[in-house]
Amino acid sequence: MKPHSYIASGLIAAALVSCENPADKTATATVTEAQADNNPAHSHGEEEDPLYSLTEASMVSFVGSKVTGSHEGGFKEIDGHLHISDSDEVTGGTIHIDMNSTWSDNDKLTEHLKAADFFDVANHPKATFYLTRVKKESEGKYQISGDLDLRGVEKNITFPATAAKDGEDIKVQAEFDINRKDWGIEYAGKKDDLIRDEVVLKLDLVITPHSGEHSH
Repeated sequence: MKPHSYIASGLIAAALVSCENPADKTATATVTEAQADNNPAHSHGEEEDPLYSLTEASMVSFVGSKVTGSHEGGFKEIDGHLHISDSDEVTGGTIHIDMNSTWSDNDKLTEHLKAADFFDVANHPKATFYLTRVKKESEGKYQISGDLDLRGVEKNITFPATAAKDGEDIKVQAEFDINRKDWGIEYAGKKDDLIRDEVVLKLDLVITPHSGEHSH
């Protein structure tokens, strides 16, 4: 093959890679209307059940993409809790995200994400996930449902997750995609570099018995 053919092949390969949609490799969350009115999630679950809190090791991150490539980001400040019964049933829970703690792999993009085109942090400084259901599918595998209140729009999402005990702690992991337009994020990007609607969310949560509460 001639040198210029190698170059052309390389450019084509690079273009194909850059055009890949990360959401093609993840499960798509089921999105329905918020369930708060007919579910006790917003009342924080059964208060008599042991309380578990998210540790500082917990992370919520995302991958957004456009025609020419993708960007990684996440949130530096999250907190929350779960109520888990002695029979290991999750009876309620809430996760809060400080939207001012948004970060990405590009400083200019980070500021744009906080602006009205995306998260509109000035008017919606906090996002909240209210757990509404945890359905066990098999050992260590679950379907998690909850109302996601983001940018003033609340929708119920259901996504697959894994959970495993690590001593007294519980580690929960999930990776799935949602459509940003379901939460009113309509910004399209540049005409020659359109932003995809799908955003991949990744959860790496470490949950530990709250101080003063008994563990299983």
